[in-house]
Amino acid sequence: MEVRYTDVDYLVFSDAAALVVVGKSPYKRSTYRYSPLIAFILTPNSFIHRSWGKFLFSASDLLVGYFIRAILKLRGVPENLTIYSLLVWLFNPFTFTIGTRGNCEPIICAIILWIIICIMRGNLFQGAVWYGLVVHMRIYPIIYALPIVLTLDPNHFQRGKKPTTVDWNSRQHKSNETSNRLWVFFQSIFTRSRILFGLISATVFFFCTGIFFYLYEWEFLHEALLYHLTRTDPRHNFSIYFYHIYLNYEREFAVLEKLISFLPQLIVQIVLVFRFAQDFPFCFFVQTVAFVAFNKVITAQYFVWFFCLLPLILPWSKMKLKWEGILCVLVWIGAQTHWLFWGYMLEFKGNQVFLQLWAASLLFFAANIYVMITIIRRHTYSPVFKRLVTSRTKKTT
Repeated sequence: MEVRYTDVDYLVFSDAAALVVVGKSPYKRSTYRYSPLIAFILTPNSFIHRSWGKFLFSASDLLVGYFIRAILKLRGVPENLTIYSLLVWLFNPFTFTIGTRGNCEPIICAIILWIIICIMRGNLFQGAVWYGLVVHMRIYPIIYALPIVLTLDPNHFQRGKKPTTVDWNSRQHKSNETSNRLWVFFQSIFTRSRILFGLISATVFFFCTGIFFYLYEWEFLHEALLYHLTRTDPRHNFSIYFYHIYLNYEREFAVLEKLISFLPQLIVQIVLVFRFAQDFPFCFFVQTVAFVAFNKVITAQYFVWFFCLLPLILPWSKMKLKWEGILCVLVWIGAQTHWLFWGYMLEFKGNQVFLQLWAASLLFFAANIYVMITIIRRHTYSPVFKRLVTSRTKKTT
């Protein structure tokens, strides 16, 4: 095929894993910019079968489906609605293509969903361990830190008591509590649950990072972590900053340029977190969509980050599949297909279509924002946890 099915990243993973097998650094393979953990778990590629990783990633796809079902059942979603939501992940050609092409994102998605399950069950220790690990493996889940901290409200999490989830049928609305929630948060920020979660996740993150820094030194730190903070790609990039990056790729970007691209992303994240934190699966979803849309670098694998969260919010959506839902799907797919056409003309035909590709990036950005705003407007805000009755609450009532 002119466009190869196997993702180039899979070849990079396999080469890095082969280097690990013979006792060398995975970073001897150029463009390997992931945690060494990915290379370690793919070492069977060298002595079992070269498609071991693809089977592992595809199995993770199925595990994501299992976790989606578990989360929806914990929230009391009816069986038929759970199945319909689950189909959006399991039979989505975009998501299972990513895994079978050899991309590691399904593993990250599975871990994030397991963290949600741990929080819902009140198992904060295990949730914190996995959160520290997933941030080490892929830095982007750091955006979920603030909503997790806000979710660990003392009114929901108390020592010796498990948090109680709000049933799907009750549909509690507490959208007017935003300002009060902020005041309560700043009054009681240092609670046992928050401190415990923060310390454990930070310990796991720094432990993993420390081990691999000891093994591979600064090469690991730069390639696996620091590179992603300053990453600029002039090709394969859906971002609205693509053309500016292309024109200025050979020079160092000024501080003002970096700030201009970072500030909108930061502001949108803060607004979304403080508006939707208590409905944290939905908060994770809109955060991820916004993070990807406003990022300096966007590749196709990034879309899996929010696709795994989409089934978690569908039972609370008032959007009808006909016609508004279909319109959102067509707008998003149409804008992406339009971009892919110009990307194909550039990459495979060698045509100078950089301006057209940039215009396609702007259109795709607009499509993402339109779909995100539509989803927010049609969402029924539903906090995950019930407010626990305390002695202070009884006195005030």
